[in-house]
Amino acid sequence: MRSGSDAGPIGSSTGPIGSSTEARRGVAFLFDGHGGTFTSVPTITSHRPRSSARYSATRPRRTSRGPATLLAAGASLLLPLATAAPALAATASPTPTASASAAADGKGRTPKQPPARMSTVGGELLGKPGTQVRPGPGAPALPEELSGDSWLVADAESGDVLAAHNAHWKLPPASTLKMLFADTVLPKFPKTQQHKVKPTDLLGMGEGSSQVGMKEGLSYSVHDMWMGVFLRSGNDAVHVLSAMNGGVAQTVKDMQAHAEDLQALDTHVVTPDGYDAEGQVSSAYDLTLFARSGLQKADFREYCSTARTQFPDEERPGRTKEIANTNRLLTGAQGLPPYKGMAGVKNGSTTNAGNTFTGVAQHDGKKLLVTVMNPDIKEPNEVYKETQRLLDWGFEAAGHVKPVGVLVPPEGGTDKPGDGRGGARGSGSTQAAAASGGDGMWTAVGLTGGALAVLAVAGYVVHRRHPLPELVRRKDSKGSGDRG
Repeated sequence: MRSGSDAGPIGSSTGPIGSSTEARRGVAFLFDGHGGTFTSVPTITSHRPRSSARYSATRPRRTSRGPATLLAAGASLLLPLATAAPALAATASPTPTASASAAADGKGRTPKQPPARMSTVGGELLGKPGTQVRPGPGAPALPEELSGDSWLVADAESGDVLAAHNAHWKLPPASTLKMLFADTVLPKFPKTQQHKVKPTDLLGMGEGSSQVGMKEGLSYSVHDMWMGVFLRSGNDAVHVLSAMNGGVAQTVKDMQAHAEDLQALDTHVVTPDGYDAEGQVSSAYDLTLFARSGLQKADFREYCSTARTQFPDEERPGRTKEIANTNRLLTGAQGLPPYKGMAGVKNGSTTNAGNTFTGVAQHDGKKLLVTVMNPDIKEPNEVYKETQRLLDWGFEAAGHVKPVGVLVPPEGGTDKPGDGRGGARGSGSTQAAAASGGDGMWTAVGLTGGALAVLAVAGYVVHRRHPLPELVRRKDSKGSGDRG
């Protein structure tokens, strides 16, 4: 039943942030406006070097499927273009028994094992099953408690993949597919455009879909609808925006074409909202590409980094209600503190996909993207906890590991910054700016890890300064409720 509801020099390590005990003690931090390109998150100088034990939770650890050794102010950020990276030789975990199937089965269920060989877009190692990592001197061990079917840690600027596990395994994506929907459709309509909802606009939503609360006969701005998509994962908002785009079938066609242009070749789109559907799959690699492309766009950054906002109240026309972001690493919920430096981007949950999440965060000028798909440990917030562990590892590992691959640029692009393209298919050049106000630079939210407040929202600067989104603060979230 479908649920509705661098191979470069080894450098010094940056201090860990985020989910460490020290970083969670409610310590406020200041934004100096001169340092990082998100907010300035100070290194916790009293923090002891991490060992694998630092990643353990209160429950007994389970061994990972990889080697055990292993928005208040902001400034500009240029995504530099890297040269093409050759296939990288590296150590890898033993290859598990492989399934002949590279994708979910006909009913959308995940196969028990990844295929023995997967796509090599981004590098040969990324096509191998199991955990891929190339530790150098001083590299921290990967956290032991990782149960996701697939995950990936990448440098958001250079595109270097620092470590990955079954990166190209085709799996149901759930609402993380909405990142592709937004990256495809968002540039088509000005945020001030108003649309009156027709009864046909809301047809075809899956049973129990997550909704923000849109009502036929009422008018909504495009800005409001995108807030509904990102904060509440509203399938109703997705369907209305799809109707404006010529309908669901046209939107699916557009999304598939854009995925192929981004070289996200593991992705097959069936629904625009990520609701479980036969044959609908993506991968940790592709979802990370979608996030990285979307973050080139100022509006995308605004929406995914907003912790809470006001939305038209369907029960009281002319009035508004407050909606909160279901991304718990952004807002905190159910005993899970927000992750310091977290800036989005999207979570998801369905019966076939389990829990999925792609997040972006910064510490001391280093920006990381992490995607986790379907943790095997079925505990509350597990997808967020595993993301925390991988972010903590990535910030400490930066400069101590060599990349196992790269996030490739869109197909047919060039290596000129700011032209919206990157390089040829399969090259290692990183992606330049996309359209829709991205201009090749992006910043994101910085959040305190304390229990009291979230200082949110980044500045956007690219040859000109984009307006700052309003300051947001955290209240207790009421849970994700994500379905689709």
